[in-house]
Amino acid sequence: MDISADSPHPTLASLIPDIDRLAAEALAVWKVPGAALAIVQDGRVALTRSYGQRDVEADLPVTPRTQFVICSITKSFTATAVALLHNEGLLDWGKPVRDYLPEFRLHDAIATERVTIRDLLTHQTGLPRHDWLHLPGDLAPAQMLPLMRHLELSRDIRTSWQYNNLCYNAAGLLIERLSGKSFEAFVRERLTDRLGMTVGFSLDELEAEADAARPYMIHVDTRLPGLRLPIHVTAAGAINTSATDLASWMRLHLGKGEFEGERLLPAAIVEQLHAPLAHVGKSEFPEFGHGHYALGFQSNTYRGDRLLWHGGGWNGWGSLMTLVPDAGIGIAVLTNRSPSAVPQILTWYIADRLRGREPVDWFARFHRIRDEFIAHIPADKDAREEARHKDTQPAHPLSAYAADYAHPAYGVMSIRVQDGALHWAWRGMSAPLAHRHFETFVTPEVVDRLLPDNLPITFHTDREGNIVHLSAPLEPMVKDIVFERRAAGDCTDPAFRARCTGHFRSGGVNHHVSLDADGRLILKPDFQPAYRLEPQQGRRFQIVELDGFAVEFRGDDGKIDQIVFHQPNGIFVADRVVEQK
Repeated sequence: MDISADSPHPTLASLIPDIDRLAAEALAVWKVPGAALAIVQDGRVALTRSYGQRDVEADLPVTPRTQFVICSITKSFTATAVALLHNEGLLDWGKPVRDYLPEFRLHDAIATERVTIRDLLTHQTGLPRHDWLHLPGDLAPAQMLPLMRHLELSRDIRTSWQYNNLCYNAAGLLIERLSGKSFEAFVRERLTDRLGMTVGFSLDELEAEADAARPYMIHVDTRLPGLRLPIHVTAAGAINTSATDLASWMRLHLGKGEFEGERLLPAAIVEQLHAPLAHVGKSEFPEFGHGHYALGFQSNTYRGDRLLWHGGGWNGWGSLMTLVPDAGIGIAVLTNRSPSAVPQILTWYIADRLRGREPVDWFARFHRIRDEFIAHIPADKDAREEARHKDTQPAHPLSAYAADYAHPAYGVMSIRVQDGALHWAWRGMSAPLAHRHFETFVTPEVVDRLLPDNLPITFHTDREGNIVHLSAPLEPMVKDIVFERRAAGDCTDPAFRARCTGHFRSGGVNHHVSLDADGRLILKPDFQPAYRLEPQQGRRFQIVELDGFAVEFRGDDGKIDQIVFHQPNGIFVADRVVEQK
């Protein structure tokens, strides 16, 4: 345990034994290795405390200056950075994003033109999380922006609040565009350096620190080392800092833009940052009012007090920063295990005591919720098994599913046959698939590496039984994400396509097949326009201009002597016309 602060407020000093006792109990029950706490009161750092281990294996203690990943508390920094640009007239956060970032696109054309910077910061674009776009960690922030146009929206603009890390990623790119500096450099120069904060923006920077925490996670009720998962939506959640340093950030916002006698932002702009804008919902706990989202902050009331707060969660990291602005109180709790209720238990207990109230027994409430959750895990597993239709078989031999399947935003899923089973690979992740039922297979539950556990993958066929795409529920708020089967086989071979050219006849209709300058087949029937043939599978091509129409070229000994037309109204054949010499 480490204590630091300049002579705590007498009331706060008397609470230290109770805070220490509660912290020890909560860390033990939730198996959290370590935690750091900072309390701001009356414009100064009133108390910092640290508990447990920042590194269990090396038996290293947490200190108030131990660096943690604060995850989505980062959003308050991003919104404040945008506020600086707004205050300087470099942007108007009430105007459309595309006024400043023309390449910004959403799946809906109207939303694309109407979404404002304020909509990005309040999660009101209509775009749900789509977190599996960035979770694999293989894309840079700038690479994600053009992919957003391919992500389905689940709501109309400004009709509901939907938390979205990709929109904060876009806000970070906007800061770079307008400032001419990297997001990291701008935040450091204009905010954290002026507050004397030590911050980092990556796991590499965190791990280079002498006093850095290691992450841990929980599986059922067993604590394990956390996964090393870089956060590449930097402006949404990548900042590393300490409880001591975060106290300076809380002082800035409690001081309405002023810190140590220096004004970083006008009070009126800070007021706008803190104003509730988007309705989030009503808490299940009666002590809280209706929650709203401000600009990079959550807003609520707790037992009559107005709160501004933001939490942060990632594999191995859990944090909570809470301001009670009308009382001049700020509380930050950083932990190296996620998920857990430790940040909430400590924060709300301290808030109750500092406000002179009999504290709610949050420890007992969350303990009961935790126990019920753990006890219910077997029932959930049984329910998944009961929902499976047993004694069913795949409709095709396993080799028929083997292919690459692509989505314009989510990338390529590869299905192969290995050791008599289907094997799945996607963006650096891989696993064997188990047959669930019918045409649906499922990924396994894997603890020690990133994987979408128990993800059902369903294969779909056309009317003739050809497997044409697969789908997976990677974003639960929209329809399953569809990955189209990539072309493979003879149809992708330029030499084969060259053999398909010529003159074919079906009844009295002539069909002329030729190659364009790009080596693509063109089909020209009598009395119809020319159609482009897109490679599909084997010797089969889809007709680009006619949905549901395909052609297949047949022949032996390297010769193509027949076209088979697969159409909604039937199957038709055209034979090659042999030219007379």
